Amino acid sequence: MDSNQSELFHSINQFTRHFSKILNESLVPLGLYAAQWTIIYRLKTGGPSTQKELSSYLGVEAPTMTRTLARLEKAGWIIRTIGKDKREKRILLTGTAIQEYDNWLNAVRTSESHVLKNITEEEINTMIKLMAKMKENMVPGTYTN
Repeated sequence: MDSNQSELFHSINQFTRHFSKILNESLVPLGLYAAQWTIIYRLKTGGPSTQKELSSYLGVEAPTMTRTLARLEKAGWIIRTIGKDKREKRILLTGTAIQEYDNWLNAVRTSESHVLKNITEEEINTMIKLMAKMKENMVPGTYTN
């Protein structure tokens, strides 16, 4: 089991790196990077969020999120508005980003379709279930080093 276990995580890591590269090749000509796409996708599907919510959801450290959000803001894809109290800022997509969203989504879906060639719906569903189970095991405080 140990060698399979190590191979599984090595494979996940390698797949993620390669898929990010493929996504970047599709998105960069449209003015976006894969890491930025994950934020835009989350804001579009989940609605306005705080920086802390986005960091937590994506598993990204605060300084990295701050830099990425600054780039998205400079590009005109997001804006920050005052939240429940003056210290909390809600991040939302601009009208320009919403107009571009379908173009970005089409580029992502094309990349996904290419990668999922010869993969069945059943295999996809199995993978989704497995990833969800593994993610549940990563809840902070439930494991030790």
